[in-house]
Amino acid sequence: MRKQILFASSIFATTSLFAAPLADGGAKFLGNITTHGAVRSDMGTYWNQITAENECKWGSINTAEDVYNWSGCDAAYNWAKEEGRHFKFHALIWGSQYPAWIESLSAERTKEVIEKWMKAVADHYNPMGGIEMIDVVNEAIFAGSDYHSGYTKTKIIEALGGDSIINGKHTYTFVANAFKMAREYFPNSILIYNDYNTIRWNIDEGIQLVQQIQSQGAPVDAYGMQSHDVTGMSKSDFESALTKIHNAVQIPLYITEYDIGGDDITEESQKTDYANHIPFMWETEWIAGITLWGYVDGATWISNSGLIYENGNRVTDKAAMTWLKEYFAKNLTKGKNTTGLNGNVATLDTVPQEPYKIAVEIPGKIEAEEFDIGGQTQSYQDADLENQGDANFRTDDAVDIVLGGSGYAIGYTQAGEWMEYSVNVSKTETYEIKLNASSGLETSSLQFFVDDEAVTDTVKIPQTGESTWDAYQEVSAGKVELSAGEHVLKILITGSYVNVDYLELEKVTEEEAPSASETTAIRLGNVLNSGKVPLKKSQKFVDLNGRQVLKK
Repeated sequence: MRKQILFASSIFATTSLFAAPLADGGAKFLGNITTHGAVRSDMGTYWNQITAENECKWGSINTAEDVYNWSGCDAAYNWAKEEGRHFKFHALIWGSQYPAWIESLSAERTKEVIEKWMKAVADHYNPMGGIEMIDVVNEAIFAGSDYHSGYTKTKIIEALGGDSIINGKHTYTFVANAFKMAREYFPNSILIYNDYNTIRWNIDEGIQLVQQIQSQGAPVDAYGMQSHDVTGMSKSDFESALTKIHNAVQIPLYITEYDIGGDDITEESQKTDYANHIPFMWETEWIAGITLWGYVDGATWISNSGLIYENGNRVTDKAAMTWLKEYFAKNLTKGKNTTGLNGNVATLDTVPQEPYKIAVEIPGKIEAEEFDIGGQTQSYQDADLENQGDANFRTDDAVDIVLGGSGYAIGYTQAGEWMEYSVNVSKTETYEIKLNASSGLETSSLQFFVDDEAVTDTVKIPQTGESTWDAYQEVSAGKVELSAGEHVLKILITGSYVNVDYLELEKVTEEEAPSASETTAIRLGNVLNSGKVPLKKSQKFVDLNGRQVLKK
């Protein structure tokens, strides 16, 4: 049971307050941030979640190598822990606030200090009970001509695996690898990607980033919407934008930094925006929590965005705060949250990933419809969870299965979707990947991965008939050398509307095998897949000349 008498540290004298937070007992939290680097004594009067505005950022804590100042971050963490409230760590990796001393480091050294930083956070907070929620990467969207924050001022991107451009889209490999690293140190935390302008201006860019890192096996649990861009946004536009985003990424959303402010904002216009936006946030089941960004007028980063006026010891509510109190008093029970993320340590009911029947022996044939068991983001990613197929093949077939080819096939595919298959390679050999596929368009394509590492370039699927998907043909995806043992093979759809019937991996004879100078194939050993599939032994990646190219 949560305490009703709250004791909180503050820039003022510590006091006892009897009012419960506005969302106390509701389906999700309504939180806020520290004020001028401290937890105010009235924090618990209104809010049941806290984010440190600056005190938990890498640059604020790790002021010099091996030098850490946890005091500001601890103040927010301890308030949440002592009062039974919720805490979000903000943020592990951000291109705008990092220790100044890392700017001169090489990519190799930068990787070392990033891992040292994550380990330091884990070593400090895991023994204290762990961290509920973490903004793992902040503001990495590439929009216009640059990233949302200054990643290029350091070697963070190179240190974490780079950021290639394929078919005009950024892969954001460095973001995916940051999440994989974070999962190793924070196995029970909710891992969040957080960014701005994602509701109004850069919706598609944000969706693309999340889908790209999902396709690479990043253990991203939720997508954080900062929401600084929604001032003046209509109710219908706000709701349709968030719905579009959720339908595309298929993971819970957090509202992480909501504020309504600016020089032209009046109390009434601020209240209007709150009334247009807050009910949807509170009553929508796939939004896991709401954090407002500051509440004392004059102490927030945007003018007029506060919710209370303070004059000495006298506090006066602005119109938006009056509305908030009235709304939650009348509508607390309308809150919905079916995400499995309540602001507590994640306890999602997931089915462990495993083969549909048994792991397919390689060389051998894989039926596309027999993707692994495990569900959305575990064994497959489907852009919409409505089954558009005409086949009744399996009960967990959110992936669209159609009648076609040799019986059943994957159909109605969209770019960014993927399916995974557990395989057992009998012997380290070079194999040719062939697939039976169809497309009624000229733009359909896909790509193959093994243990989340690309093993082919994008494979274009020739049009098999104009606007018809009934004709299937064999397409070669190229040759790749695979090491013996258990692996997970992934088909990533890169160009929409390709139907996949089956694929075969056939041993290439010695005469057909490519030389080291003729191939870019990667020999893949068993790798640690960061919690996405059952853990396997770690092993180096080497190219065909035996040179090490990646080590996990």
